[in-house]
Formats: sequence, C-alpha cells, structure tokens
Amino acid sequence: MNIVALERNSAGADVSVDCWNELGNVTCYRNTVTEEEVRERIQNADIIIANKSPMNERTLKCAPNVKLICELATGFDNCDLEYCKARGIKVTNVVDYSTAMVAQHTFTLALALSQKLAHYDNYVKSGAYAAQDRFSNFDIPFFELDGKTWGIVGMGNIGRRVAKIATAFGCKVIFHSITGKSACTDYPQVDKDTLLAESDILSLHCPLSDLSRGFIDREALQKMKKTAILINVARGPVVNNRDLYDALMAGEIEAAGLDVLEKEPITADNPLSKFQDSNRLIITPHLAWASVEARTRCVEGVYLNIQAFLRGEDRNVVNP
Repeated sequence: MNIVALERNSAGADVSVDCWNELGNVTCYRNTVTEEEVRERIQNADIIIANKSPMNERTLKCAPNVKLICELATGFDNCDLEYCKARGIKVTNVVDYSTAMVAQHTFTLALALSQKLAHYDNYVKSGAYAAQDRFSNFDIPFFELDGKTWGIVGMGNIGRRVAKIATAFGCKVIFHSITGKSACTDYPQVDKDTLLAESDILSLHCPLSDLSRGFIDREALQKMKKTAILINVARGPVVNNRDLYDALMAGEIEAAGLDVLEKEPITADNPLSKFQDSNRLIITPHLAWASVEARTRCVEGVYLNIQAFLRGEDRNVVNP
C-alpha cells in the first residue's frame, strides 16, 4: 500500500509517526495547502492521511487507486463524503483523543479572562506592585465561577467533560443542542434564547455544519449578558468574527476566549487582530487539541484505523 501523509507536521515534529511505516510505503509531506499540490502528491496513493487538505472531486479524480482517507483529526469538513462514498473511498477520523486537553484549554481561557490574569501579571512585571505600599492589589474586579451559570453548545464528549468540570467549580450547567437531538439528561436542555440570556460563561463544543455556522452572530451577542464570557474551542465559523469584534467594542459582552477563527491563520482583515486588550480577548493559535499526549493518541488512532482497514474491518468510518 502506498500511504501519503499530506500534513505530517500537523501532528507536530516532536511526535513520531514511525508506526505508520509498519503499514505500507509511507511518503510524508510537511504540509500541503493548495489543490494543485494535493493532486500532484496523491496520484499513486492507495491511502491518504490528511487534516485540512481538500479531499474532493477536483483533487481526487486523478488518484484512481485511493481506497481510504484517514483524517488526522476528528473533523472531516475538508472531505466531500458523498463523492468519496460514490467512489468507494472510505473516510475515517480519530475520536476522543483530545477531549481532556480541549476541556482543559476551555477552563484555561475562562479562568484567565474571569480573573484578569493578563492585567495582574503585567502589574507585577511592570514594577507597579513593588512600588506600592500595600501587600495586595485588586484594582480591576474579578469573580468566582462558583454560583455562575455555565452554558454549553454541543454536549458530546468534550461538552460533557466541560460540564463535569464546571459542576466541580460550583457552576450551574445548562446546554443547548443545535440539532435538537441530544439524548443527554444529566443537565437541563434549554432553547437558544434561554442559553444566551442566562449564561455567565458560554462555551462552544459543536461541530461545524449548516446549522452551527454563524450560531453566535450580532443578534445572539446582543442577547447575552454584558458580563458574559464567550469561549470558542469548536470551529471558527461558529462565531461571526466581525460581530464579535463589534460586541466587544460596544461592551455588549465582557470577554471572549478563542482558539479558532473563521480563517486560520488569522488574517490582517480580521478585525479581532486589532483588539489588543488581553483582559477582554485572548486568542490562541488553534492549539486546544494539541498537547503532546493528544497528538500521540491521534497518530496512534490513524494507525489503528489503517490497520483495521487492511484487515477488512471498519473503524471510525464516517461515510458508511
């Protein structure tokens, strides 16, 4: 089997992918961005390992031998599932490998913003603390999570982990299901307006779909509390970046923590790139999933998916 890994470095150069060599003749490319690059590199591939590279008719039509596409991720919105199914190409993903880390990063952002850590760290490092005549400083108010309402969009593995941690902090947890099909009964399920109106912290953990795209827009932000904190560790287009910028500038919500953006990496025309107050906006470069442990599990998950395929078994197939 000829195995082509189009974005080897999405697993990180510090994490070995040597296990893949046991499964076939592996060719790794550091990164692959354009459709032209994809077409050129997969011509003789039997199995493709991809992450963000476009997998569609335009890129796959000149690759007649492809039988399996392995996403080096959970998401598969880069892949045209219907076309792949029509071609008899199975598509697999890796699930639950980053749940712990994404949940951890959710709280890293929420705690940093709610406790104004950027301000107080700078206060000490600037010398202002050493120059004062009292032992403490709390010139910008900050608040406890205990007793607050934590709203969640998307009660899958990550959403449930976040809910469990939020409960441990003393939060009341509510959630909203975009599809309306959630079977979760551990926490109150509410409609969108209730979620927006009641949440002190609102974290997003839903996949990107036609239903979730632009879920947080100008209208939604105007319905949130002025003291609310928004956390997006789902997909960038779930939040309209322009509308969020306007809401932050107008003081319609208190703060936002983002690990994902509408276009990545961030572009100069994204207004959020101009918002420099880290007490009210923290943006991290799509790393919530990327602990060493999580990336190692992701590589191993791809290995197990290919191994199962070679045995004639389906494992994590998303287009059965």
